[in-house]
Amino acid sequence: MIARDLAEPYPHVTTDDPAVDAVRLLAEHDLAALLVLDSDGTPYAVVPGSQLVRQLVPEYVMEDPLLAAVIDDRYADGLTEDLAGKSVAEWIPRRNFKPAFVGPEAGALQIAALMARTHVPLVAVVDRDDGRRLVGVVSAASLMRHLLDVGGKA
Repeated sequence: MIARDLAEPYPHVTTDDPAVDAVRLLAEHDLAALLVLDSDGTPYAVVPGSQLVRQLVPEYVMEDPLLAAVIDDRYADGLTEDLAGKSVAEWIPRRNFKPAFVGPEAGALQIAALMARTHVPLVAVVDRDDGRRLVGVVSAASLMRHLLDVGGKA
């Protein structure tokens, strides 16, 4: 099966959207990763949810995990204050999370290899002939269903 047939719609935000919208999207849709498009609709980044959670935790807590055990939930309520006024582009980690992408004709094993190399649970399917338009994404779960024929769906 090729990427065009495996691709599914996936919720996303743009680089210009408020960061708080990205958090809501991730939480409300129970997403493994955040798909970020630039203002032209081209994939900009795919950021694993764990890296977004990391953005909410103060550096001093990361350096001393014992602090996390003694800081109560009232403090945690204030973690999102740092999001106020920031765009998605300003908030996502500075580490380069360039989206892994393939063309619509890529095969399932090509997608699997790319996903394994990039350590990100989403591969964008992009139609370069149409100005790098996002066709959809292939998630790790849907790829596994196809490759292993779980539930007879493939």
